[in-house]
Amino acid sequence: MKFNLRNFVLATAASLTAATAFAGGYGKNSDIVETAVAAGDFSTLAAALEAGDLVGTLKSDGPFTVFAPTDSAFAKLPEGTLDNLLKPENKDQLVAILTYHVVSGKVEAEQVLRLDSATTVNGQDVSIRVEDGTVFVDNAQVLTTDVEASNGVIHVIDTVILPQG
Repeated sequence: MKFNLRNFVLATAASLTAATAFAGGYGKNSDIVETAVAAGDFSTLAAALEAGDLVGTLKSDGPFTVFAPTDSAFAKLPEGTLDNLLKPENKDQLVAILTYHVVSGKVEAEQVLRLDSATTVNGQDVSIRVEDGTVFVDNAQVLTTDVEASNGVIHVIDTVILPQG
């Protein structure tokens, strides 16, 4: 993938502004879960992490990169999908979806822009592309990048991404 400096500078400037507002005083002193919860737009993600017993993992040392879907991203799922995924008998499927949003290691926006894909914790690759200066992970648009946490980084996305098969 060709690195486009103009797009990177624009994305970084927007991200720094949004990240400052997003983190609300959290960030480097708070882990990924605390940072997301403090932002206020990730209650569905937090509930899903709790149902999947993944909170402890994302509070550990890491580092992790999380492509975090907002509450409105979860609302885009077909009616009943989220309720079904949160049932104890569907925990394995929920974990597969949630771990598809996590990459081991800290991958900041500058690095993401140079990638065509990244291997997620669930073992499958997400595709990464830039269209007209906008970054996409699979079919999700990246809204905010480089939200710092003590154990990694969060990139906010507008759609829940789903692993293949």
